[in-house]
Amino acid sequence: MTEILDSQILPLSLEHTFWTWSAQGKVAPIPVKRAKGVYFWDVDDKRYLDLNSTIMCVNIGHGDERVINAIIDQARELPFAGPSMATRPRAALGSLLAQITPSDLDHFLFTLGGADANENAFKLARAYTGRHKILARYRSYHGATAGAIAATGDPRRTAWEPNLMPSVVHFLDPYRYRSTFHRTNPEISEAEFTQDYLNHLEEIITYEGPEGIAAILLESVTGTNGVIIPPLGYLQGVRALCDRYNILLICDEVMSGFGRTGRWFAVDHWEVVPDIMTMAKGLTSGYAPLGAVGMRPHIAEFFKERVFHSGLTYNAHPISLAAAIANIQVMQADRLVEHADEMGRVLHKLLTDLGEQHPSVGEVRSIGLFGVIELVRDRATREPMAPYNGSSPEMVAFRKYMLDHGVYLYTHWHTALIIPPLIITPEQLSEGFAVLDKALEITDAAVARE
Repeated sequence: MTEILDSQILPLSLEHTFWTWSAQGKVAPIPVKRAKGVYFWDVDDKRYLDLNSTIMCVNIGHGDERVINAIIDQARELPFAGPSMATRPRAALGSLLAQITPSDLDHFLFTLGGADANENAFKLARAYTGRHKILARYRSYHGATAGAIAATGDPRRTAWEPNLMPSVVHFLDPYRYRSTFHRTNPEISEAEFTQDYLNHLEEIITYEGPEGIAAILLESVTGTNGVIIPPLGYLQGVRALCDRYNILLICDEVMSGFGRTGRWFAVDHWEVVPDIMTMAKGLTSGYAPLGAVGMRPHIAEFFKERVFHSGLTYNAHPISLAAAIANIQVMQADRLVEHADEMGRVLHKLLTDLGEQHPSVGEVRSIGLFGVIELVRDRATREPMAPYNGSSPEMVAFRKYMLDHGVYLYTHWHTALIIPPLIITPEQLSEGFAVLDKALEITDAAVARE
């Protein structure tokens, strides 16, 4: 490989890369040189605390030699095998996933990431049921490919309409802080709140005709659109509706899986077993590209004598599978799921304390190491610090302050997400929150001006 100096990384990247989710003339990437644990460093040796697991995926932290060595060993033994071939890592990962996924999910279709995992989940559901409609929520994100972005409810979808996968119908999320149904009765009990949103979903099913609905798709815990945690009884109620109307339940665990919520998978909190479950991100902790579609036996059995008309050149790529195996073994050996659960309580207290000190914090939410700060201009009216699908000078300045002071996090409209590697310690979390505390003075000033 041509030697690239540290000083060349940024200019050459800007000269030759076409960047996603960006106007090409406005990108400002961090030129990253190395990473270890919960930190990464740029070419000037500035250290950043990674409070977003880079892109919500580096669950075991950066630079774990056990995973790196597994990748090297696999590359030496068998760097590639075709998708129709059986390999040692294919056998091992399937067996390992069957042990940690919910209940009887025991067949796995391997993909390259979360978007194509969801694409294949749609194909499985439509072929199995003979139906065509997919129901998904408005505050969801399922990927950027044609089918996955069609199922996405947020504005990332509308930029590409109408040339998307047809027959997707969206419904509302049980988002208590901004509930459409309960603006005039916010004190409604959780049970009543849950039932109202289940009634809403059942009404949509009735209008659309259950005989035409293949599946209901959910992020088990909504990710970038606000870490919206389902209220008590909601996931169980959706499961019951699917059973009542003979509709498949697809749970997207791309972001919430592999210890993120303090369980192996978010659905485990509510003891709900989906018919199909999609995975990626924490599956390899970003060390190699990989997604997976887990399915229950009756789904796999349907295709025993029927052809599944889909495939990928890099399906079950041995190097990616080796990374996933080692990643899961690291999580088991280091008890990272249990650690995420313990650290989740630390994160919850830090978020709560922060919210009490800053008038621009409207609400905080977290489950395990999956947290969000919702920033507002007015707690009484809940006016967001930035408009829906937009930003604001305050949010731009807030994120800039964090980066300037060596903390990397993700802001989305008026929210700041806290999604650190699962290995993070209380001291490291406190380090990040000390910077957060000062950065929130920027958004607090916007409240004072109103």
